[in-house]
Amino acid sequence: MNQKKNAIVLLSGGLDSATVMAIAASEGYGCYCLSFKYGQRHSVETESAKRVAQSLGAVEHKFVGIDLSAFGGSALTDGAAEIPKDRVDLQSGENIPPTYVPARNTIFLSYALAWAEVLGIFDIFIGVNTADYSGYPDCRAEFISAFEVMANLATAAAVQNEAKYRIHTPIIEMTKGQIIRKGVSLGVDYSLTHSCYDPDKRGRSCGHCDSCRLRLKGFAEAGMQDPIEYAG
Repeated sequence: MNQKKNAIVLLSGGLDSATVMAIAASEGYGCYCLSFKYGQRHSVETESAKRVAQSLGAVEHKFVGIDLSAFGGSALTDGAAEIPKDRVDLQSGENIPPTYVPARNTIFLSYALAWAEVLGIFDIFIGVNTADYSGYPDCRAEFISAFEVMANLATAAAVQNEAKYRIHTPIIEMTKGQIIRKGVSLGVDYSLTHSCYDPDKRGRSCGHCDSCRLRLKGFAEAGMQDPIEYAG
């Protein structure tokens, strides 16, 4: 089937990015998915990204290796660091948690922008979300707007007036429950996704890290049972 338009979709393997890919596809975009092996603690999410891309019909799925663990500064790239569990202030947004990876979305969007320019694509989708907010500064609308301005100043295609880049954030103001209901309506198989920061050796989610708790809260809000397996 010929697509009328194409988009780069940043795909982590989690439920947010899977839903965003389904939304992009439902809007008629051919999805060029971009995932990263950035030195994260485990490979479970990258395997999930492969499954999600295949299940939702990606035109192409590219993996890029970046070693952000070389810089450190995050519990997600330091295997010796402790992943916070059962945080009381889960959604306060007042303190940036140790699972924040310095400049991660800036880096990911920059790679997406580079690939988009090469392919002649001017739409980029990313699954940032502020309603269920864990304190990540690069998930805010202000950041996305600033990056979009920068993208249109920094690329040959934009300054030569071929077109303007747009960063799409279709779930940015949704709750997790709303995201899940939207994904289900679009045929997302959430059993293929992975959200946990600290899975066990079998790849089972811990159920206690920030990401697991937000995910479980979302399924409860949506009146559904999470189809993935938890360690305990």
